Amino acid sequence: MTTIDQAPPVAAAKRDRSRAWRKMKKNRSALVGAVIVLFFAILAASAPILPIIDPVATSWTAIRKAPSAMHWLGTDDLGRDILSRMIWGARASLMAGVFSVAIAVGIGVPFGLVSGYFGGWVDMVISRITEALLAMPFLIMAIALAAFLGPSLMNAMIAIGLSAMPIFVRLTRGQVLAVKTEDYVEGARAVGLNHFEIMTRYILPNVFAPIIVQATLTIATAIIAEASLSFLGLGQQPPAPSWGSMLNVAKNFLSQAPWMAMWPGAAIFLVVIGFNLLGDGLRDALDPREA
Repeated sequence: MTTIDQAPPVAAAKRDRSRAWRKMKKNRSALVGAVIVLFFAILAASAPILPIIDPVATSWTAIRKAPSAMHWLGTDDLGRDILSRMIWGARASLMAGVFSVAIAVGIGVPFGLVSGYFGGWVDMVISRITEALLAMPFLIMAIALAAFLGPSLMNAMIAIGLSAMPIFVRLTRGQVLAVKTEDYVEGARAVGLNHFEIMTRYILPNVFAPIIVQATLTIATAIIAEASLSFLGLGQQPPAPSWGSMLNVAKNFLSQAPWMAMWPGAAIFLVVIGFNLLGDGLRDALDPREA
């Protein structure tokens, strides 16, 4: 007979983690995505200690120079080294992706948890507000919020996080509705645990796998959104480097200096592909229906 101490079983959780890791190792595309993400993460974290040129230092004798031994990726319209700006721009893009999704998860998951667990009028109110927010296109909402808050990287992260939050409310609510009727949750109620303990100890751990997958995929969307906001002048402010703002400048010199647009565009493409491949791999690895 199942008791409250056995649910969810620790041994079963360990087996699930072991099975997920084995499936991840067999998924080549997921490993490729993980390598890409890890490469950019290490590059961004190492920016302050790498022996590279100051990303905001200008040189009037090196304006729009093609890639060379001195400047591996060339220079921009102000003679700034594109390689150093790419590396420092990775910090802005990855930080925006991770922190904006953290905001979305931190707000959306508790609301979804409460909505799915309690139901009734609480669920109705939260669900109607969530549906209204989801009716607005993600990027349009992010642009509107960023314009309202003011142009800065921090405000851009807040705007992206709030725009992505309804996705996690809806996802968490749906998962909670499926889990809250399980036997171990009913057992927790039977022994007199309060609602908070039931939600945090017995429901949340069992709905977190799809949330992790969605968060990984949403980071890719958030990076594109940050680049879009910076392109429009609502994100990272000059002279601080950002891939989006670099593309904004490069659009004026596509024929004279195509490398100015090529490198930040390629970086956005690669890191977004990396997070998407990693997210798809996590989804397959954490799916209990997959052998």
